[in-house]
Amino acid sequence: MIRFRLAELMADKSFRTGQRVELKDIAAATGIHRSTLSKMLHIRGYSATTGNIDLLCKFFDCKTGDVIEYVPDDDPRLAPTNAATDTFPN
Repeated sequence: MIRFRLAELMADKSFRTGQRVELKDIAAATGIHRSTLSKMLHIRGYSATTGNIDLLCKFFDCKTGDVIEYVPDDDPRLAPTNAATDTFPN
């Protein structure tokens, strides 16, 4: 499955520039609709166009591998969690 690293990129750019980067800022600078950016951020397995990935690379001044990553379907990070049944060590 392809995972978008949008949250990490936003945090990194915010740290570097000292200004908070929000979806509306990315949308204004790239022309990517805010709802599309939100889907990239929140919907697992969202399918984006290569044009949008290109625009994100330009905005964040990075390579495609910084925007997206491949995560195997059996990766434990993909397992759904249930806060009600999760146990925490003492």
